Amino acid sequence: MANIQIEIQGSDAIAATEDLLQTPGISGNWTPANEDVQREGILVTIATIIAIATGTLTIAEKIYDWYQKARKSKPSPTVQKAMLIGRNGNRILLENATVEQIRQILDAE
Repeated sequence: MANIQIEIQGSDAIAATEDLLQTPGISGNWTPANEDVQREGILVTIATIIAIATGTLTIAEKIYDWYQKARKSKPSPTVQKAMLIGRNGNRILLENATVEQIRQILDAE
């Protein structure tokens, strides 16, 4: 079974990714995306969620809250774009995603 991934793009993508993976209940790791994905000085990281220790609704809420915080930080957002990629390959941009939509991606096999 594949893991869940989140692609994070932004000037502070590394810090935002590390912040996400420090969320209680989420266990994972990250790597910078290959250089082909880096555009105009915007860093891209790929976080892989290996394990979810609590229910998917709780984790969906935490991912939603993390994204909202990252988008509203500093004078400019640390994250310009984040995409959740489920185990089955379904993708959703977090920009307009609801907690329920995020939960559905987390639950999908």
